[in-house]
Amino acid sequence: MRTLLLMRHAKSDYPPGVGDRERPLAARGERDAEAAGVWLGATYPRLDLVIVSPARRARETWGIVEPHVQASRVEEDARVYEAWGAQLPDIVSSLADAVRTVLIVGHNPGIEECAARLARSGDAEAREAMSRKYPTSAIAALGFAEGWMDTSTAELVSFTVPRG
Repeated sequence: MRTLLLMRHAKSDYPPGVGDRERPLAARGERDAEAAGVWLGATYPRLDLVIVSPARRARETWGIVEPHVQASRVEEDARVYEAWGAQLPDIVSSLADAVRTVLIVGHNPGIEECAARLARSGDAEAREAMSRKYPTSAIAALGFAEGWMDTSTAELVSFTVPRG
């Protein structure tokens, strides 16, 4: 079983004069990212690969989560930010077979759309919650019975919204 974790970055701030890509986390975002790190550390402590958007708020989210998990490899990928992550399914389907657990830290609508597109089955309650709202710091965990290329086997295992 392979696991894909799709995390929306934590709540960001909107300082005057700061461009979208450089917006930092808000104080609430820092607390929520910490709670997300605790949840990930307890639930998925070992990650083979972490893919992070180059936007500051996503990098800061990962920076707070990172001490709670063991990540074998971390990559920044502009595709997670560009077009708000419309290319996320392409990123997933191109993952190496040896990679078993992946965390992507990105943005809406890409994270939410990717999760909805892949999670055609699985936990019905989690699917309902995810379809209502995919707030900041939310994490969808999807299991793949086959390889990454076979997205038809993906199912939603859980959907959580850690709050600090």
